Amino acid sequence: MMQNMDLVIIGAPRSGTNMLRDVLTSFEGIGTWPCDEINYIWRHGNVRYPSDEIPADRVTPAAAAYIRARFEDIRRTQNARIVVEKTCASCLRVPFINKVLPEARYVYIYRDGIDATGSAKLRWTAKLDIPYLMEKVRFVPLTDLPYYGLRYFWSRIYRVFSREKRLAFWGPKLDNMDEILEKHTLNEVCALQWQRCVEKADSDLAQIEPERVIRVRYEDFVSDPAPELERIFDFLGYKAPSDLIQAAVAGVSNGSLGKGRKALGEEEVARLEALTGETLKRYGYL
Repeated sequence: MMQNMDLVIIGAPRSGTNMLRDVLTSFEGIGTWPCDEINYIWRHGNVRYPSDEIPADRVTPAAAAYIRARFEDIRRTQNARIVVEKTCASCLRVPFINKVLPEARYVYIYRDGIDATGSAKLRWTAKLDIPYLMEKVRFVPLTDLPYYGLRYFWSRIYRVFSREKRLAFWGPKLDNMDEILEKHTLNEVCALQWQRCVEKADSDLAQIEPERVIRVRYEDFVSDPAPELERIFDFLGYKAPSDLIQAAVAGVSNGSLGKGRKALGEEEVARLEALTGETLKRYGYL
């Protein structure tokens, strides 16, 4: 019988993390939270830490016990052998996660940063989604609710008066986020978020045992998903019939490839490539 396992999906915003989580959790014995992300759970005990780049030395016994207990809740209530967790801000704190879950495995999914930027900008300017919000509120630690309530209210008020009609914050919060927001356009902010996420994730995951990490290129997954999913299952030691794998990826589409670049336009793409060029080259996107 397969042993219990925690699987953390690591990926920058708009890099296919939701898609990958949903495909994986469509299989028997693989569960996850019934909401988009659990950043509130990861930050419990560090709720006032100024960014999502929380170092490993901030892991306290109480915070670690709380987080592990939430994983066990999902394992128990969903009868799951594998618990899948996906929060984009986790790109910034892999050593922290590794200290909390020292035996977890990681799927690192990455995507063309310019395409991801074109998609992320839409989230920064999105209108209020009450059902989405209520799904996440259920998993906010009760003692942290007042803090997050005030922050969320401020972000919405900020959007009303912002020249770019953007939220005060969205996505992974970088160490120097305030400075970045002050000095850069919204497109540049999204590009720099992507860059920091993939740079930190790649560097930190390289310090973890290779047998606990698998890397997935978004463009490969959406173009030919069945072999990529089989490769992930081999990594996990999970057995699934080929017909079920084909059915699970039937809805995966490559229709978003190049969409972000097209929406931004050639001139803006050139500016963003100049800003994040070294990282794009390293990943083969430039």
